[in-house]
Amino acid sequence: MAPLSLIVNSPHKRFWMLGIGVTMATLLSTANSASADSEDPYVAGRQLAQRVYDRPDGDDMSTRGTMTLVDAGRDPRVREYYTYALDRDGHIRTLTRFTNPPDIAGTGFLVHDHPDGRSDQWLFLPAGERVRRIASSRRGGRFVGSDIYYEDLQDRKPDMDRHKLRGEEELDGVKTLVLESTPVDPSNSVYTKRVSWIHPEMLIVLRQDNYQGGDEPVKRQQVHRVERIQNYWTVMDQSIVDLQSGHQTRLIFTKVVYDRDLPVSLFSESALTDSEFEVNYRP
Repeated sequence: MAPLSLIVNSPHKRFWMLGIGVTMATLLSTANSASADSEDPYVAGRQLAQRVYDRPDGDDMSTRGTMTLVDAGRDPRVREYYTYALDRDGHIRTLTRFTNPPDIAGTGFLVHDHPDGRSDQWLFLPAGERVRRIASSRRGGRFVGSDIYYEDLQDRKPDMDRHKLRGEEELDGVKTLVLESTPVDPSNSVYTKRVSWIHPEMLIVLRQDNYQGGDEPVKRQQVHRVERIQNYWTVMDQSIVDLQSGHQTRLIFTKVVYDRDLPVSLFSESALTDSEFEVNYRP
């Protein structure tokens, strides 16, 4: 499952989630063996991408959190929200509901990721009680004015990218595996390349740089705090920074609960338009 932490894409699932106990030695041994056999680091990269995508993360997830928008010269804008996610029969469904401040309260966002890689997205705006379907041509649009693109809120399967293991690199004192991912079909992504720094044991993406052509990244996503909840490694604090404007979005979880047997009906269009429907499921 790739629950919506307002979750942002890694080259594999959505961004930042849970890990499994794989040691650095095991990963590097696998990578080195694959590279030796093929004389190509892309084989090792593909294997690592699949491991990250397949890491266990529960059948469903419920969260309470805050989204803070930070812009130079302005006071930070803090938003409160709940998210829910369900992974069932290969379908990944997520629902987000903003509850505060008043100018965004009631706004909802629903995503249905299909097993074949297709993704449907709907945005509910309480003013006028309108539901707007997000077209694939708008994948580079900013979600509710944040630094998160609509594409970042979709599941991305490993075979949609070509992955290359670039080796090891220390990040803030942690030895990580560096993975470079480029779209197989350039038309299905607003990014031309993603570079991820992956914790070798938790298999969490600790940092990701996103490119849109050129030699310098345009966006950086970074983890600041991780906790183990119900035996799942969970990212509790992360940031997304627009490296060109300096604008930043900070996402902090204040409550996370897994495996509550959430119903599919919570992820319907009728639930999206009814801001009271999900109240009973709040963690």
